[in-house]
Amino acid sequence: MSEPLLPSFASDAVNLASPRMGAEVIYATDEFFASKERLIKDTEPQFIPDKYDNHGKWMDGWESSRRRDGGYDHCIVNLKAGGTIEGVDIDTRHFTGNHPPHASIDGTLSTSSPNEDTVWMEVVPKTKIKPDAHNFIEVKSWERLNYIRFNIYPDGGVARLRIYGHP
Repeated sequence: MSEPLLPSFASDAVNLASPRMGAEVIYATDEFFASKERLIKDTEPQFIPDKYDNHGKWMDGWESSRRRDGGYDHCIVNLKAGGTIEGVDIDTRHFTGNHPPHASIDGTLSTSSPNEDTVWMEVVPKTKIKPDAHNFIEVKSWERLNYIRFNIYPDGGVARLRIYGHP
């Protein structure tokens, strides 16, 4: 699969969710099939046909188990540098039948780790996303944020999450 032409919001900004910027995934409701830390890796996602682990097919990204309760899964990313967000890429490459059909992103600016009392601001409303594809979404967030909550509905796998913006 060839790399897509990046939208201007991505080419004119930095990935605030990059580990090179100090970002880290600090929480996930579920990471049964694939670890939350893989979600923000700086490398391109890989597909290794014959690789399996204790949970089944190994996938390079974050993948939660099937939900039957009508809820949804989410993870929280600490954008250590913080910044204003111009756009996102919800990259579902290699996740075909196991991608989440919808996703949304909320953000907050906080001096401590988010908890149940945290007030979140909608950054990306619940949006339909495609399987095995870059899902670029332009955002105009004038608020400075240092934590994002990435919600997937109801469950599934995402290879990479890029949060493009300005520190």
